[in-house]
Amino acid sequence: MIKKTIGLLLNGVIVTFGLLPLLVQAQQPVSDTQVAAMVEALRQAAPQTKNPNDGYYSEWQVKPETLKGWSRTCLKRELTPMQFENSPAIARQVVSCITRRELTNQFRTTNNNEIASVRGAACWWMTGSYIGCDKGFTADYVQKVVRFYQQQLSKPTAPQS
Repeated sequence: MIKKTIGLLLNGVIVTFGLLPLLVQAQQPVSDTQVAAMVEALRQAAPQTKNPNDGYYSEWQVKPETLKGWSRTCLKRELTPMQFENSPAIARQVVSCITRRELTNQFRTTNNNEIASVRGAACWWMTGSYIGCDKGFTADYVQKVVRFYQQQLSKPTAPQS
């Protein structure tokens, strides 16, 4: 009886340690570097309408109705479009918060496939859907985001002092 109990415990420990790397991999958070690269890629790829009164705000070209929900989610308060437009630091904070959420969701959905996650998040950013950006303007936009994302990741990081 004791041998059987010890054997079961030992098997449980072996199974647990065998699965632990898989669980850790599945739950790895998106890194700050990945979020920063995506935020910058979204900024660089933002469509420029050449119209200063186009109804979009900040370098990321965010709609006012979108901004309300995002700022409530990320800052626990609603920003006006002008507050968002006039504070690049706050705009980046909100965009980073939403980007982290969406990249994390996509990493989970794609089994940690980084480029598929970037594609999904970029499609969502442009259309509100993770799929359907495989032709036309949205496909071009997603491809731009992926290219800018990869460029950001390939840049050397500044040494820490």
